[in-house]
Amino acid sequence: MNPDLSPATKGNILLVDDLPENLQLLSDLLIKLGYTVRSVTSGRMALKTVKVKRPDVIFLDVKMPEMDGYQVCQTIKADQEFRNIPIIFISALNDVFDKVKAFESGGVDYITKPFQVEEVVARLESQLTIKRQQRLLEEEIIKRKEAEEVLYQSRALLSSILNSSLDGIAAMQAVREPSSGEIRDFRCLVVNPILAKAFERTREDMIGKLIIKKLLNRVQPELFYRFVRTVETGESLEQDIYYPSIEPRWYHFVAVKLGDGFAITIRDITARKKTELALQDANQQLQQLANLDGLTKVANRRCFDARLQQEWQALIRQQRPLTLIMFDLDGFKAYNDYYGHLAGDDCLFRVAQAVYQSTRHLDLRRPIDLVARYGGEEFVVLLSKTNLEAGVQVAQRIQQAIYRLAIPHIKSEVKEMVTVSLGIASMIPTLEVQSDQLIELADQALYSAKKQGRDCYCIKN
Repeated sequence: MNPDLSPATKGNILLVDDLPENLQLLSDLLIKLGYTVRSVTSGRMALKTVKVKRPDVIFLDVKMPEMDGYQVCQTIKADQEFRNIPIIFISALNDVFDKVKAFESGGVDYITKPFQVEEVVARLESQLTIKRQQRLLEEEIIKRKEAEEVLYQSRALLSSILNSSLDGIAAMQAVREPSSGEIRDFRCLVVNPILAKAFERTREDMIGKLIIKKLLNRVQPELFYRFVRTVETGESLEQDIYYPSIEPRWYHFVAVKLGDGFAITIRDITARKKTELALQDANQQLQQLANLDGLTKVANRRCFDARLQQEWQALIRQQRPLTLIMFDLDGFKAYNDYYGHLAGDDCLFRVAQAVYQSTRHLDLRRPIDLVARYGGEEFVVLLSKTNLEAGVQVAQRIQQAIYRLAIPHIKSEVKEMVTVSLGIASMIPTLEVQSDQLIELADQALYSAKKQGRDCYCIKN
C-alpha cells in the first residue's frame, strides 16, 4: 500500500535536474501553488533522497552527467518499495524516440521544455489524483481481503460439521425418465441452512423435493443443463451466479459429480463483487483521466498520438483516407494579455467543447471523431475514413461553431471576437510513410492559413 499523500500540502514533489536555474524556476512555481518541493542536481542524489523521504511525484530531467534520467527511472522502478512513485520526465528533447524511451523506462508522462505552467500543473494534478484513488482502492481491497480471510478461516474450522458450515452445501441426486434415461430434475438429498437460505427456503422445503429445476429457472435456466453435463461427464462446474431477490446477492459455487448426482458448495461473494465492480469503474475513470486534457476536457496529446497510430495502422490495411484538421485560436496571446489567464482558460474550454460537440454524431454509422488539445491554444481533429472534401466540411462546421460562441476579442487583428485558423491535410496511409507526415502537412496548411490573414482554412493533400 502506498503511503498517504502529505495532508499539510498538495503533495511532496522531488525535482531532479543538473541545471540549478531550471530547478529554481520549477521549484518556485510549485511552492507558490502549495506543493512541498525538494530539489537535487544529480541522479545519485535523487536515489538517496527518495530513500530518506518518499516523494509523491518525481519530475526528472533526461540529460544529466553520471546517471541520465532513464537510468535513474529504471533504478527506482526496480526497487519494490519505490516502483509505484509516478515519474514525469521534463526535458528539452522532443524526439519521439526519447519519449518512447522515457515511457519504456517506467515514466508515466513526458513534458517538453519550454513548458506551459498550466500543462505542468494539470499533468501533476492528474498523477496525484490517480495516486490518491489508487491508494483508497488498495486500502479498500486490503480490508475486503482481510475480512474474507477471517471468514474463510472460520469456515475451515467448522467444515467438519455440515450444519455449522458457513458455506452452503448440498447433495443432489439425478431423477431420470424411465423410458429414455435422461435427467429431468434433481432431488435434494442433503442441504445445510446456509444453502437453503440462499434460495430463500428452509431445509424442510428442500430435502427430498424435486425443486432444483424450478429454482434454477429464477437464476439461469441454462445452469440446469450444465449440472446435467457434470453428472454425465464427470466434469466439475465452477462459476459465479447472480441471484435476484429483495436483496440481490452474488454467489460463487463449485459442483462436482457425486454418484448419479452432484455435490455443490456455494459462497456469498457479494462484498467482493461490489469491490470488483467499484474497482472496474475506478479503473475506467483513471483511464479517462490519463487520456483527458485537464483544462479543456477533450483528449490530450498522449491520447491523440496513440489514436493516430492506431488509425494509421488500421487504414494501411483498409486503404481508406485519414484526414487531420489542425487549428489554433487567432491572437490568443493578445487575448490572454488583455482578458487575463482565467478568461483565457475559459476561452480554451469553450472552444474545445464547441468543436467537440460540432464533430459528434456527424455520421451515426461511424465512430465519434477525435478532438484533442495538441498544445497551448492548438487543437487537432482526427477524422478516420474521411476524405479531404468531407474534412473541409468539418472545418467549416468548426468555424461556424466558433462564430456561434461569439467570444469577444477586441484585441484581435481579425475580428472583434475569437476566431480560428485551420490547416487540413488528408492521406491514405501506407507502409512507406509515417503518420508524422500527416501532422507535418496539417501544420504547413495551418501556417498558410495564418499567412493568408487568419480566420480561414488551407489545405495540404
